[in-house]
Amino acid sequence: MTEPSSPLLRAVDSRGIATLVFNRPEKGNSYSQAMLAALFDEIVRLGTDASVRAVVLRGTGRHFSAGADISEPHDPADAERVRILALCAALDTMPKPVIALVQGACIGGAVALISCCDMVIATQTAFFALPEVRLGFAPGPLIPFFLRSMSARSLRRYLLTGERFTAADALRIGLVHELCEADAGDAALAKLVDEVMLAGPNAAVHAKELLYELAGKPITKELLADLQFEFNQRFEAPEAVEGRASFREKRKPKWYPT
Repeated sequence: MTEPSSPLLRAVDSRGIATLVFNRPEKGNSYSQAMLAALFDEIVRLGTDASVRAVVLRGTGRHFSAGADISEPHDPADAERVRILALCAALDTMPKPVIALVQGACIGGAVALISCCDMVIATQTAFFALPEVRLGFAPGPLIPFFLRSMSARSLRRYLLTGERFTAADALRIGLVHELCEADAGDAALAKLVDEVMLAGPNAAVHAKELLYELAGKPITKELLADLQFEFNQRFEAPEAVEGRASFREKRKPKWYPT
């Protein structure tokens, strides 16, 4: 784990689960430029670290993240907005599974961050908002990332009103995958991490690549033929052979950490 005073805490456990923790609880974990820069560097580094199986994002204290720290000086031509966009893009294309655990507030740019995660757990008391219009501007550069996790129809209401919405609403529109009791976040996270550990590491990376590549593509005979050809090759790879063997023998696969 990093220094307790750092705006971002980092740790990797023996199973290869990297945990990144927003650490500005006195500011509701609103993100500073220093936090964004540290998080971006970690996401890039962890994405190429073969020992890392998955990444967890969470926050210390009462809140996941209250969004941008608007008390910091902001030059529209400079760093902060650019960094949140680069960070969202890095999360969106991160080759490893990324899980977010949300408690308390998840606001503005923080909603964009969880929109780029593969799995999102929220406590039932968590709340969400896209309040930029109430500050007099539209969060245009972040809208493509919001659309990663909810339909344009669902986004219209919350983008145009800036109102708070509940964890139950977030689950209904697809922003969140699972709700848990306020004191059960760690248990829900541990269960989901265990599910991720059952997936072949290479298979999970390849599945994410395909999702990113195929989203919105028309289904053609050529596309299906290419996908079938690649599937046939990967079906005989060592990881796939072990996966089928573990299923037949009713045991955990060798990549599952003991």
